[in-house]
Amino acid sequence: MKKFLILLLITILTISLTACSIRQENSQKEITVWTLQMGDFSDYMYQVIRTYEKEHPNLHIKWVDVPFSEGEKRTLAAVMTDNPPDLINLNPDFSALLAQKGTLEEIPFESVQHFNPEIIKTLLYNDKLYSVPWYATSAITIYNKDLFAKSGIIRLPKTYKELASIAEKIKTNTGAYAFLPTVTENDTMMKILNKYGVSELTDLNSDSSAKVFGMFKTLYEKELIPPETITMTHREALEQYMAGKIVFYQGGANFLNMIKENAPSVYEQTDVTEQFKGPLGQNDLSVMNFVIPKRAKMKKEALEFCLYLTNAQNQLDLAKMTNIIATNSDALSDKFYNDESDMTSKARSISAKQLNHIYPQMKQRRNQKEINNAVNTTVQTILLNKDSIENSLNNLVKILENTID
Repeated sequence: MKKFLILLLITILTISLTACSIRQENSQKEITVWTLQMGDFSDYMYQVIRTYEKEHPNLHIKWVDVPFSEGEKRTLAAVMTDNPPDLINLNPDFSALLAQKGTLEEIPFESVQHFNPEIIKTLLYNDKLYSVPWYATSAITIYNKDLFAKSGIIRLPKTYKELASIAEKIKTNTGAYAFLPTVTENDTMMKILNKYGVSELTDLNSDSSAKVFGMFKTLYEKELIPPETITMTHREALEQYMAGKIVFYQGGANFLNMIKENAPSVYEQTDVTEQFKGPLGQNDLSVMNFVIPKRAKMKKEALEFCLYLTNAQNQLDLAKMTNIIATNSDALSDKFYNDESDMTSKARSISAKQLNHIYPQMKQRRNQKEINNAVNTTVQTILLNKDSIENSLNNLVKILENTID
């Protein structure tokens, strides 16, 4: 009898513990997080996730890494369902499109007090915030000190206008081009125009816009920029820099490693400075952010995890593994971004400081790619002298009237 009672107690205890375990398992909430092309940093992501789950034992983070090429398509399909991911990594352009469609949850401003205010300002849609910035990049100017010294020019140019004004002297004294502007690649021309006060599409047919197009047309006609300017990409421009054929190259700090590995002699003569500006003095940048779908089941928990992933320490840890720039103000004030002991550190410091002067930015539209293509076609028309600047810009505005949503 005693043996039977002991067995009975053990059985009851086992059932009770199992039931408790099942209840605990069922009470655990799951947050689904999508990122874009972060597979190379899986150790970092899993470490952040494990730490967060340890601090929040009732939560489980399901991380899914999506290829860049599939990000927009998969996201658009997902946010229209009743069970989308809770947190999605996107670019601001596509985020604005989703906000326009009313598919995103609004982010309270008090949640982003620790982020760079200039970046937050660029992410607003109809004066409301629908995304949290994760990381940024801001191009710097890489230049050949030896060629610049041979040009006989003392002061480094700071604006496109100053650069254009010394292009002839550089070519005469060095045989190299001042730069190779990739003005028909993606949104390059739009970013340049933005620096000259073109912040709305209606400004594309303005005097400021005409002067910018005219500046590049003059450089092209006088053969002060390479003929390949109308077709080349930034990677091809980099090859020209590594070959010693151009003095200034504007791009990300990550290209310094490519120069060091592929053209060590050029790297020895390389230095960095701020990106070229316009009269408004602002810098361009690229940002990656997080959004929360309106139909997400775990919106509160998703925002809390997002703010943890993007806090100062986690952003700094990611920045130290990559060439990205933090968007968290506390991270940006860290000594990591104030070190200029070597060229890479100097480039990083310059990029970080540029984030304090990025406004005004041109608002992106849903069909921005079509707009960019129309602008780039106009660039080719003007540089190849197929039509006047006035007619070309008039035609551009007519095209965009049928393109703008």
